[in-house]
Amino acid sequence: MDALYTAVATATHGRDGRAVSSDGVIDLQLGIPAAMGGNGQGSNPEQLFAAGYAACFGSALGLVGRQAKADVADAAVTAEVSIGKQGEGFGLSVVLRVELPDTVDAATGRKLVEMAHQVCPYSNATRGNIDVDLVIE
Repeated sequence: MDALYTAVATATHGRDGRAVSSDGVIDLQLGIPAAMGGNGQGSNPEQLFAAGYAACFGSALGLVGRQAKADVADAAVTAEVSIGKQGEGFGLSVVLRVELPDTVDAATGRKLVEMAHQVCPYSNATRGNIDVDLVIE
């Protein structure tokens, strides 16, 4: 792969520390979610992954929409990233909820979402590694 861009971020003290991007745009406190025994103060890796996946999938949907001459500019993507026990360690799963404009019929919408799932770098990185469910709303 020829990299077009490389993001760099450093995290200290794991889930209960701080994450900072090399350009300083991201500088946030991390915290363990209350559901996992923490105080819930600060963001967590699952939220950051969800935000990145939702944004990336939305861009991929825009790309395939433009190629198909379908207007999906007002689409919204919500990523739900779950963490849980998996064997001796932990695993992730994702539900991508895609809200398409009313002007896109169901069959076209399903096709565009499936095409975006083939183009999106997050989808390509997770394929075969974690469960990703696509839900069109």
